[in-house]
This record gives sequence, structure tokens and C-alpha cells, in this order.
Amino acid sequence: MGLGLVKETYIGLLQNYTSDTHLINTYWSEIEKAYMNKDRHYHTLAHLENMLKELTEVQDQMNDWHTVLFSLYYHDIVYHVMKSNNEEQSAELAQKRLQALSVPTTVIENCYKQIIATKKHILSQESDTNFFIDADLSILGKDWLYYEEYTQRVRKEYSFFPDMVYKPGRKKVLRHFLDMEQIFKTPYFFDKYEAKARQNIQKEIDLL
Repeated sequence: MGLGLVKETYIGLLQNYTSDTHLINTYWSEIEKAYMNKDRHYHTLAHLENMLKELTEVQDQMNDWHTVLFSLYYHDIVYHVMKSNNEEQSAELAQKRLQALSVPTTVIENCYKQIIATKKHILSQESDTNFFIDADLSILGKDWLYYEEYTQRVRKEYSFFPDMVYKPGRKKVLRHFLDMEQIFKTPYFFDKYEAKARQNIQKEIDLL
């Protein structure tokens, strides 16, 4: 899987709803521009690629694959580190784009909810949402080499904060995950990443 497949999958998704090539290319360009913004170091197309890989492996367990894919592409389309409403703005933009494509209302509503769910990563009544938020956090359970690179990229996104501000804030976020009964909500991702994620998070706290 590569970044080419990220684009290919998005175009294939939209082709279910429109034959307007210009519109499809315009929508993709908007996504590409957002995720390739120079201020982004972690919330990039590579993040989408990782999530797509993780979710594709459990696609057969999804109730609505199209909704999950729309959520994937739009969940971080608006991302400003100084703002606390990125998820809401991303969800609203997704809503506008999907409405313009005449995507069914239920898909739009569920997409909106899934994007908002990435704000707090709490257990949902919807299994698709739990798979989605688990994939969003999957980096936490990767081998330390990948996890360490992730932490470095997140630090770059917050580079304008000095360590005396960043480190306490980061520790608070990390302890929030450790305080969760389960970081990963689905049995699949729990078995795959939970133990390693807790080990990685604790190691990062110790290094801060």
C-alpha cells in the first residue's frame, strides 16, 4: 500500500456518487492540499495511508465501508494546533462536500459522528466508529521506532511551544490514555496494540 492507493481509493469512492471528473479532482486536490500543508508533520497523507491499511484489514467487519472511508479522508482535513474545534470544523466540511455529492443522509450523519468521535476516543455504541477511532490511534501500538518518529512529528507540529509548555501538556494527554480502561475499543485492535501502546506511552512519559 502506498500514497497512490490513498488517492485511488478516494477517487473510487467518489465515483459511486458522481461521474463529474472535474469535481472529483477538485475534491481530491482540496484533501491533498490540506494534508500536505507545510505546518503538518504527523497529520499528513501518511497518517491517512496508515489508517487505510489498518481499516482495510478489517473491512469485512464493517457495516458501512463508504461511511468509514469518508470519515477517514475528512477527519483531519481542518487541523490547526492552536484551535480546539478542529474535529467540528472537519465534520462540517465533510458534511458540505457529501451533501453536494448527494450522498445518503444517513451516511453523512454517521460520517459527522465518526469524525467528532476522534476528539475524545471514547467507546461508541457503533462498532464502525470504534474501528475507526482505533485505527486513528493505531500508531500508539507500533514498534518503538515508529512510535518515536510519531512523537518527533507531533513535537514539530507544536514547535512554537517551548519545552516548559509542551512537555506538561503532552504528559497530560498521555496520562489520559493510560487512565482509560481500554485505549482500543474493539477486540481486534485491543489484542493487536493495547499492551504495546501502554508500554510506548509510559516510555515516552519517562523520557519527557
